[in-house]
Amino acid sequence: MPRPGNILIVGNGQAGIQLVDSLRKEGHTGPITIIGEETHFPYQRPPLSKDYLAAGTDPAPLPLRAEKFFMDNDVDSRLGAHVTSINRARHTAALADGSTVGYAKLVLATGAANRVLTVPGSRLAGIHGLRTLADAETVHARLGEAKSVVVIGAGFIGLEFAAAARKRGIEVTVLEYADRPMARALSPVMSRWFAQAHRSMGTDLRLGEGIASFENDGAGHVAAAISTTGRRYPADMVLVGIGVIPRTELAEAAGLAVANGITVDTNMRTEDPDIFALGDCANYPSHHAEARTRLESVQNATDQARHTAKSILGTHDPTQGQAYKELPWFWSTQGDLRLQIAGIAQPGDETILRGDPSSGKFSVFCFRNARLTAVESLNHPADHMAARKLLARERSLSPDQAADPGFDFRAHAKEPQPA
Repeated sequence: MPRPGNILIVGNGQAGIQLVDSLRKEGHTGPITIIGEETHFPYQRPPLSKDYLAAGTDPAPLPLRAEKFFMDNDVDSRLGAHVTSINRARHTAALADGSTVGYAKLVLATGAANRVLTVPGSRLAGIHGLRTLADAETVHARLGEAKSVVVIGAGFIGLEFAAAARKRGIEVTVLEYADRPMARALSPVMSRWFAQAHRSMGTDLRLGEGIASFENDGAGHVAAAISTTGRRYPADMVLVGIGVIPRTELAEAAGLAVANGITVDTNMRTEDPDIFALGDCANYPSHHAEARTRLESVQNATDQARHTAKSILGTHDPTQGQAYKELPWFWSTQGDLRLQIAGIAQPGDETILRGDPSSGKFSVFCFRNARLTAVESLNHPADHMAARKLLARERSLSPDQAADPGFDFRAHAKEPQPA
């Protein structure tokens, strides 16, 4: 059992590691225990579907922190460990090896897991997900031999993978049940642009067409994907990218509220005052979405970790308030295309285009009730950074100003907010 006052963190991904860093920077001198299920030291996940898959490389994971970070910060880091249950009354967590860890505060940074296909043939060899380092190592090795690949799902991961495979000269088919790619995340205008861009790369992007089953080659390996239209697509490799589900099983078993994630308040605290949740597994009241939401991004994980450290230690700046209000932002690199998003758009938002899509460099401004809610930028980092400033400061920008090509919105973003 660790010393009294232990802060126990379950999950050593982006959120968990940032929380360790932030707790120490906020002045916590007591014990910290962090538990990770993988045997690898914590690494960055986003490159696994991008740079890690490039041909002609000997891929290596990018560490979240150097190994010495844990020693320097006096952290009890346990790799290859699994928490099986939480006893809220006793303030303990049971591990699969039979040991028990006590806590004063418990933080669930359990992340998310890939959604699993259940169609006939989905357990055949050659069908892969992509989330962990082990997944990426397997996929990288298989890409060196693959000639035809089918991707299930045209979300960020699926299209990042498709672009990487096309760079290797592999034939790629993407099956997407929705009528446009990245439909949950992007406005129709940006989504349609990406559809055409991937087709221009040589990807056979099939919209409105899902997966019905997989064909066995007779030796237990996938040979083809059969779509919902009945069409057969040869494949010696399949990548499944149909989204993720939050890992809430520990919280649910402990009697905590769960609804598309572990339910927390604006301080990332659950209904148990000694248990917090953050990152991909947490459903929180979003100031920018104006509703409860759960986000999957590096920014969300790291900013929520910084906020949670202050919530645990009571070190919030009283002039800034205690509610978590950081602006969400995201990015995706698909081949030579760099997509950056600031804010959260919703279906039905008015969209205004700035720039020329044919140039491969433009932005889409999203408005709801004449209020700027999000900006999507393609190969336009200056627009993205200005949009983040505008949205974070809630500085006004009208639809007419966004539509005026002569209006310098970047300079507008730098101006002081009127009193």
